[in-house]
Amino acid sequence: MSLDRRSFNTLLAGLPLAGAVPAAMAQAAKKRLVLGMVLEPPGLDPTVAAAAAIGEIVHYNVLEGLTKIAMDGRVLPLLAESWTVSPDGRSYVFKLRRGVTFSDGASFDAAAVKWSFERAKAEGSTNKAKKAVFDNIARITVENPLTLTLTLDSADPTLLFRLGESPAVILHPASAANAATRPVGTGPFRVEDWKRGASVTLAKWPGHRDAARVALERVVFRFINDPAAQVSALLAGDVDAMPRFAALQALPQLRADRRFVVEVGNTAGKGILALNNRRKPLDDPRVRRALTHAIDRQAFIAGAQEGLGKPIGSHFAPTDAGYVELSGLYPHDPARARALLKEAGVTTPLRLTLTLPPPPYARKGGEIVAAMLAQVGVVAKIENVEWAQWLSGAFKGSFDLTLINHVEPLDYATAYADPKYYFGYDSVDFRRLVARHAGSHDAREKTRLWREIQRKLADDAVNVFLWNPAQVAVWRKGLRGLWSSSPIFANDLAAVSWGAA
Repeated sequence: MSLDRRSFNTLLAGLPLAGAVPAAMAQAAKKRLVLGMVLEPPGLDPTVAAAAAIGEIVHYNVLEGLTKIAMDGRVLPLLAESWTVSPDGRSYVFKLRRGVTFSDGASFDAAAVKWSFERAKAEGSTNKAKKAVFDNIARITVENPLTLTLTLDSADPTLLFRLGESPAVILHPASAANAATRPVGTGPFRVEDWKRGASVTLAKWPGHRDAARVALERVVFRFINDPAAQVSALLAGDVDAMPRFAALQALPQLRADRRFVVEVGNTAGKGILALNNRRKPLDDPRVRRALTHAIDRQAFIAGAQEGLGKPIGSHFAPTDAGYVELSGLYPHDPARARALLKEAGVTTPLRLTLTLPPPPYARKGGEIVAAMLAQVGVVAKIENVEWAQWLSGAFKGSFDLTLINHVEPLDYATAYADPKYYFGYDSVDFRRLVARHAGSHDAREKTRLWREIQRKLADDAVNVFLWNPAQVAVWRKGLRGLWSSSPIFANDLAAVSWGAA
């Protein structure tokens, strides 16, 4: 026997508990959340892979670190309940939280922290914070199961912030080998399912130390990189929220729809036209400066980002303390761009390939960049690739030009002090500046060097520094606690709940 929907509803209405069914369904809906994401991560272990999308899913939810970064950028205790810092800034003593376990029952203690950090700094480690954070740790001392001392080679006033980023999460030796697909952490959720190409599902872990405060029972991350599909998913109710909404042209429609809340916040992102400094003629700073002069940043932001964002002139965001405004160093000047190309001996048309990953800012922005470059005699052949292809190609150094948003805060040392990094900037002078800044204990000297670091990257025109993106978050009314700004790429789901719409 088969029932159509009308017959089923009639039958249901005659049941004694019919009124309880919608109530139960509504209650269940308040414990479930579907979030849209632009990119699917290549794995789920942020300690071995660079993709920021990993942290969007697992950081704070499945995997935790010693500290936590709040939406406003404050550093808060997490697995460490407190810490003290020596007067010279080189010694940190952490008191760890008591009674913490991993979701598989293993105990969290100072030995797990020591093992995780030694793994991160080991030879051959692919942790993206290895050079900036872990290589600076001279000694890790377990004082007792709940006390750990980190001794640094050089004082680092950003250490507590960096320990709250996803590369510094704590894994257990017994489960770390499987973290790329089934990470086991101390966070309030566990990975329940990963449907490749579609979604990742997290389920609440009842044994978490603060489980009673976690309202959501299940969270599904759906991967939707097509802008039109993002809008359709929101309007159809298939997705409850997109914390980093990319279909910016649809904002007027969503703002006018009473079902949704739209918030525009800040990020630490640096959107750049990355240049392969290893390849000729891009190894010539005159050519790199020419490409920078060719780009009208404001026009790019207006056309690719609906005007949401700020021009930048170096690999730093306006949210960084001590930020220097350098976007005027190479103003939009096509005539100057053509002159610099001629001075460098470049015969036009100069033919290069512009590799574009899936995010809308890249696909749409790439068309705008190519049109601007064409005006100065540079023909940029567009090559659209999927995210996995970008990670295995451009991110490994196989590219001429690529358009990408670097979302990690304070990643200048990782990106520019390592000649092996994907765009291949090799400057002894820059590395000396970074080392002097890290080793200085004088506040005035550090401030001066901080400015020099920013100016050096701008002077060398390592990349075409374009814009600091805004964060646009869209969610269904009634949802509370979702981040509207991103000091780091994370979604703190333990703070999210459903209320009255």
